[in-house]
Formats: sequence, C-alpha cells, structure tokens
Amino acid sequence: MIDIAKAKIAFKDFLDEYEDKSDLGFELKIVHTYHVAENAKKIAQELKLSKEDIELAELIGILHDIGRFEELKITKELNSVKFDHAGHGSKMLFEKGMIRKFIEDRQYDNIIKKAIENHSKLKIEENLDARTLLHSKIIRDADKIDNYRVKKDEKVEAIFPKRVNKKEDMEESKLSDKVYNTILDKKCVDIHDRVTPLDFWVCILAFTFDLNFDVSYKIVKENDYINVLIDRFQYKDEDTKNKMEEIRKSINEFIDEKIDLT
Repeated sequence: MIDIAKAKIAFKDFLDEYEDKSDLGFELKIVHTYHVAENAKKIAQELKLSKEDIELAELIGILHDIGRFEELKITKELNSVKFDHAGHGSKMLFEKGMIRKFIEDRQYDNIIKKAIENHSKLKIEENLDARTLLHSKIIRDADKIDNYRVKKDEKVEAIFPKRVNKKEDMEESKLSDKVYNTILDKKCVDIHDRVTPLDFWVCILAFTFDLNFDVSYKIVKENDYINVLIDRFQYKDEDTKNKMEEIRKSINEFIDEKIDLT
C-alpha cells in the first residue's frame, strides 16, 4: 500500500533535519521535488495507469532527488559530474533503511530504487522489467519537464551555484563545438562534455530528445519552453547568437514532428 500523505510528511521531516537551509539551491530543490512529483502523477494519469501505479509514480517523484540535499550539504554546489546524487540518494534510502519512513510496503522497493538511480543517467540501464522501465521513463520525463520550469523561473546563481554568478556570465559565454554538434545531431548532451556556462544551459534544451511520452512533448510545447529559455539571455557573441537560433530551429522542429505523430 502506498500512502502519499505519509510520504509527504516524511519528506518534510527529512528536510527539517537540515539546520542550514541558506543555500539558494536548497529551496530550489524543495520546489523542484514537489513539481516533479506532480508531473509524474500527471504523466501516469495521462497514460491511464492504475491508481497504484499513479501513486507509485508520485512517490518516486518525491524521492528522486533525496541525494541532492546531501550534495548541497557536503559540496555546497550542484554538480552531477563530481557527485552522483541519484546513486547517493539510492544508498540513503535503501542501505540505511530510510525508505521505510516513506513507505512500509517492501514490494515496490526495486522499482523505486532503479527509477531513482536511472532518473539522471544519459541512458536508462538495460534489462529492466517492463514495470520498472515504465516508472524509470516517467520519472525521467517528469524531472526533465520541471528542469525547463526551473531554468525559466529561478535565478541563474541558484540554478548553477559556484558556476554562474550573474546572467552576464551566461550572455558572454560561448558554446563548445562538441555540445553544439551533439544537439544538432538530436542527441542529449553527456554531462562530461559540458565546459562553458552556456554548455550547461543548452544541455537542458537537449533533454527534449530523450522525452518518452506524448504528454511530455505537449507540455513543453504548450509552455513554449524552448523559445522562452533561449530568449532568456542576450548573447553577446554573434556566432553564438546564430548557433542558438539553429538550436531553436532544430529542437522546435523535433517537438512538432513528435506531436504530429500523435
């Protein structure tokens, strides 16, 4: 049995254990967690899943970034290259027994564990059973969709602590050739290939190439996220400005093609 109300109380109790909540990224990740949980619930509902799987999707959303809060506590930044927040969150929950604070029923443990571990990987691991694969795809889409919202609404210094201090850092940045060409090839960017601040920004735009469900593409389209995120900055370098327009065209065409197929 899944008790979402209990899980939300347990999440609040988990957050209350942190004495220092001053980092801008801390509040950002709290808001992000609740949005991802709602996104996961919405996707599961659109897929017409059972009540049990809708609740499971929402629960995974609540738990998916548990490791991020420890990351901020330990490193004072959000850096997936230096710190595997998904793997760390999985260990916190399942090696230390924290999962039982959120759900008593053990039957979902492997699905939850694998979904959390796979939510931020470049690709989902192979040989998952059908239900685990489904929930891994749901949380990946739910997380990516809210990443667009985060990049639209939040301060850049909160999004990229220690990496970007003001919007001018982004506007004066250039794209790495490898990152730019990866996006034109309609592929997600490997986090290890990111070098410049703008690489980190367009990496989010490239999430579009890894969305799994029709509803996810429609949400991105309805919110005009690609155009909004590209237009958030005034790029100083003319070549960079032209490259961003090519990226805009490539991703928007990709979204339109996906929606036309539905």
